[in-house]
Amino acid sequence: MSEIDCNNLSEVGKTRPVLENITNKWSILILTVLCSEPVRFNELRRRLDGITHKALSDALKRLERNGLVHRKVLPTSPVSVEYSLTSLAQTLQGPFSALYEWALTYGADMEQAQLMYDAAHAQTSGASDQVRHQPAG
Repeated sequence: MSEIDCNNLSEVGKTRPVLENITNKWSILILTVLCSEPVRFNELRRRLDGITHKALSDALKRLERNGLVHRKVLPTSPVSVEYSLTSLAQTLQGPFSALYEWALTYGADMEQAQLMYDAAHAQTSGASDQVRHQPAG
């Protein structure tokens, strides 16, 4: 894999739509769950705490359309559906595992940064609100 020149993103027009499709809210987590074995819809939903039925269904359709997820209807009663990674999606396992590990390692640091930012900006916006709301004299 070639190194990225952060000062020259001339290919951004090609990469942006691809990155938008694989890095949306649920895609990385869905693909991470599917990395080890095929999973049925309801099991996938249980493992992704907080995802709605509609959000999961929409995300899986988008991933299937993008060639990242294979959907297999199982001959059971009632009918169930199993999802697995395509060979294309398997190439994302390394980067997604790295992002997942990064989130676990640095998530608390990010949360602390957000709290510090919010506290600093709450003080600043409070002072600016006072200036705006003072009667003209």
